[in-house]
Amino acid sequence: MTVVYIDSLFLLNLIVDYLLLLAAAKLAGEPIRRLRLALGAALGALYAAAVCLPGLGFLAHPLCKLGAAVLMVLLGFGGSRRLLRALLVFFGISCAFGGGIFAIGLLGGRGLSLKNGILYSAMDLRILLLSAAICYVGFTLIFHRTARHTARELTPAVLTLGEKRVALTALVDTGNTLTDPVTGRPVMVAEGEKLSPLLPEPLGPEALRDPVGSLERLSRAGEGQRFRLLPYQAVGVECGMLLALRLDQAQVGTEDYGGILVALSPTRVSDGGGYSALIGAME
Repeated sequence: MTVVYIDSLFLLNLIVDYLLLLAAAKLAGEPIRRLRLALGAALGALYAAAVCLPGLGFLAHPLCKLGAAVLMVLLGFGGSRRLLRALLVFFGISCAFGGGIFAIGLLGGRGLSLKNGILYSAMDLRILLLSAAICYVGFTLIFHRTARHTARELTPAVLTLGEKRVALTALVDTGNTLTDPVTGRPVMVAEGEKLSPLLPEPLGPEALRDPVGSLERLSRAGEGQRFRLLPYQAVGVECGMLLALRLDQAQVGTEDYGGILVALSPTRVSDGGGYSALIGAME
């Protein structure tokens, strides 16, 4: 007879579900929102514990499992434009993990068991915590390498305005659909701080947080001819505004984007700082 301790089962599934969601975020290219991932993992752990309670065995039905997995992903990645991708990646990683546990069982491993989609173990809680820490480090190292952008995505860019030039690293992101409403051409989104050599002195990082006021001040100073307001939508922002500058030329890798608009972001555009500008691919 197998004895399952509900606290150990909850903790084990919490850790594993968090690692699976974290891996899915890395592979799907999603920003890491650790609190949301933890909430999704907690839901999965609660579901795993509930399945083992008397009278709740019906939760082991495949439709209930599917519903719990979808809710976990919604908690972890809700609102993302790549939600479906994250869901499919999460399912793929979960299947691979389940296959690994099955293989361990065939090889005679007794530490972990998977039954009705619920992971449990008879190991001591301290050993579980140590194992989880080792797994976390392993997942981080592996997926940090596999989720890095390729050289084709990250490319040097040179922005020109008159006699002034700025060199930076840009991410060519096919998911970036921001375009110039007048010309229909791609708009680059760059960190305003990186473009400071091209900008008039009044346009510091704090001024860019008030694009309307900044444009008014530039117009009064006679320097607003190249600037305009650009509406945009993003997660959590239904209708925002960015101050945009019309360049003379934007060379991104081997592609010449010409005199496009560059939207000036008051904040960083990359979590890890690997790039400082985003632009959609040339059609």
